[in-house]
Parts: sequence; C-alpha cells; structure tokens
Amino acid sequence: MLIKRLSLVMLAFVTFVAVLPPAQAARPGFVFPDICCYYNGAVVRTVVPPAAFPNEGRDNFYVVMGQAIFGVVGVAPGAPGYHGGHWKFHSVTWNVAAYPLTSESAILSAAAAGDVTVTRNAANDFLCPIQP
Repeated sequence: MLIKRLSLVMLAFVTFVAVLPPAQAARPGFVFPDICCYYNGAVVRTVVPPAAFPNEGRDNFYVVMGQAIFGVVGVAPGAPGYHGGHWKFHSVTWNVAAYPLTSESAILSAAAAGDVTVTRNAANDFLCPIQP
C-alpha cells in the first residue's frame, strides 16, 4: 500500500513539473537589432538571448538611435578587458544629421565634437556574450 501511495505521489510530482513553464531570465527593456552590434567597424553577433542585469555592467555598450537603431560594443572576445558580455548600457542620440558610427572611438569622437549625446542608463545593463 505504501509503495502504491509513493508511486501516486511521484506521478503527481512528475506531472506537475512537466507542465511548469521553463524558467527564463528577464529580458532587457530594449530590442536587439538583427545584427546585434559593431565592434571596431566589424559586425559581431550574440551567442544567447540577452538577459537583464541592471546596474551590473562592466563593458560599454552603446545603442545608437536614429533612422536605424544599432549597437556598438567597446570590447569583444579576445580584446583586453572583455568580461564575457556584462554590458554597461549607453544611449546615443544625435544632435546633427546621422552618419555611420561603428566603433566606440567613433562614438566618443562624435560626442567630443557635440554631434551626439551619450547617456548612461544603468537600469538597462544586461548580460549577453558575443562572438566576432
């Protein structure tokens, strides 16, 4: 009798676990572009979907707003200081007509010239490894 009860309990547990939705990390509050982003003029891609990681970013990630929205990363795998995709979120808005910005140095130069405004938003920090 005890074995029969244990079997029923196990069956109920397995059935319950089978219908649970899979656990997922929270998604960041923005949408990734199809190509993900640029690193020093080259396109890099994500390895896994991004997960929200507020206030924990270590490497610079810029979202350039304009006619097309795209990202630019400050480091990539193999570069000194790459921390596995723990991104510090920065939004970049134009103060002049948009032109291509495909590297961190280009963004910082544009900001120094007053062409763009770079705003740090730690609430949008996220985790997402990339590959060149």
